Amino acid sequence: MLNCLVIGSGVAGLSTALSLRKAGHSATVFEAHNGPSDGVGAFLTLAVNGFDALDTLGLKEQAAQLGFSTPLMSMYLGSTGRHLIDFDFGGTLPDGTTARTMTRSELYTLLREEALRRGIRIEHGRRLIKVEELPDGVTAVFDDGTSARGDLLVGADGLRSAVRPLIDPASPAPRTIPLLNTGGIIPANTAALALKDVDLGVSPGRMKMVFGKRCFYCYMPSPDGRIWWFANPLQRSSADPALLGQEELKSWLTGLVAGDRTPVAALIRATEDIIKPYSTFDFPSVPRWHSGKMVLVGDAAHAASPSSGQGASMAIEDAVTLGRALRGATSDDKEASLAARFAAYEAERRPRAETVVAWGRRNSEPKVRNQFTRVLQDLAMRAIFRGLARKAADNFDWLYGHHIDWDAVPEFADR
Repeated sequence: MLNCLVIGSGVAGLSTALSLRKAGHSATVFEAHNGPSDGVGAFLTLAVNGFDALDTLGLKEQAAQLGFSTPLMSMYLGSTGRHLIDFDFGGTLPDGTTARTMTRSELYTLLREEALRRGIRIEHGRRLIKVEELPDGVTAVFDDGTSARGDLLVGADGLRSAVRPLIDPASPAPRTIPLLNTGGIIPANTAALALKDVDLGVSPGRMKMVFGKRCFYCYMPSPDGRIWWFANPLQRSSADPALLGQEELKSWLTGLVAGDRTPVAALIRATEDIIKPYSTFDFPSVPRWHSGKMVLVGDAAHAASPSSGQGASMAIEDAVTLGRALRGATSDDKEASLAARFAAYEAERRPRAETVVAWGRRNSEPKVRNQFTRVLQDLAMRAIFRGLARKAADNFDWLYGHHIDWDAVPEFADR
């Protein structure tokens, strides 16, 4: 059995700890923030490949109770209200599971509570500053003066990872995508009163995505009467919208969508707590995912644009693949054996991860519009989306149909 130190208690870190536990190892999760992040963060859509990976961890049925089913999406032009195309968002697993939209907090809480139930310790207020590699393991040193000893260390600490530069001091900085992210959830009672005369033009379970004149956005009603929406305004070099108060933020956002033939301006006005706009990044490629007794998972290794819709799903896939690679490992194994296991994990995950990052980048590009390109793009989009729809199943099976066989024999087994 290995004693594993996991840095970061987000989706990647908690999933990894659960996977390591399934592989027969002990895991302790160290989080820089001082407490759990219940109620923190926006919302996400977990794709069916993410649910398939959660099934390996024994959590698919519980996760399928979170949020609401969103298996469909429709694309529109904001300038004319014209319908472009409908898409099946990833298909359906054999048991009927579809993609589901949920708050990040809901997924986090499920993973955290299950980790604790399975005997995984989570320590808060432990910000990593240094890792000392020893012949028989690693020591993680934290900014509060404490330290922890383990056989290996997993960097699951996201885009701004503290572990990544320890593995490779020359690792690249995140790459900027010139889009901001914001949004909100309108409670059912507010929606019933403030939006009673508003025609959303979409039923629960379907995302309505709009290429607006000045901003890309999406909204969807849930079966319980809430309305969920997000927007991707262009990131400008002028004043930071994150510094705006709620009323100023509403005014700015409604100004961006004022010329569109959609009800999104009313949705913005009805939202009590709009998420402060934040920047978008990705990683084209991280040269090294592991070194010695340290390894990366999730956004620390391969952050994709939110336009991929795959951040959480890819993190869970990483966790399952790493846990499988470490099955049967013991603290008596030589460093070369551990390196072979890390290399097998990376060899399996890197091609898929980098393909998803590139795909997410391409998905972001049509959202980066200005008045000089918008009219031409609008003219071309209907033809483009029709072509995509005709071969959608072939295009997306590589993404949503991915399955990790936990019982498969790792490639390094004969080494």
